[in-house]
Amino acid sequence: MVQALLNLDNNTNRILNFVKAKYDFNDKSEAVSFVVDYFIEMQKDPELKPEFMTKLKNLEKKGKFTGYKSLSKLRDELENA
Repeated sequence: MVQALLNLDNNTNRILNFVKAKYDFNDKSEAVSFVVDYFIEMQKDPELKPEFMTKLKNLEKKGKFTGYKSLSKLRDELENA
């Protein structure tokens, strides 16, 4: 495990204390790990998430998915909608 000395501004310190209290963590290092893990999860591309793939497959099965051969055809449909 790596140890680090961090300089936190008051707002960041307050947020870490809030996360620590809300999730009943023992120390701020657990809160920092939680925040970083949460950020990593939120930054994943939607196409990599299983829920997104399931929704996309359902759309394709129901026929509500329209394919376009060119960007200009998509623009035409959007502008004339």
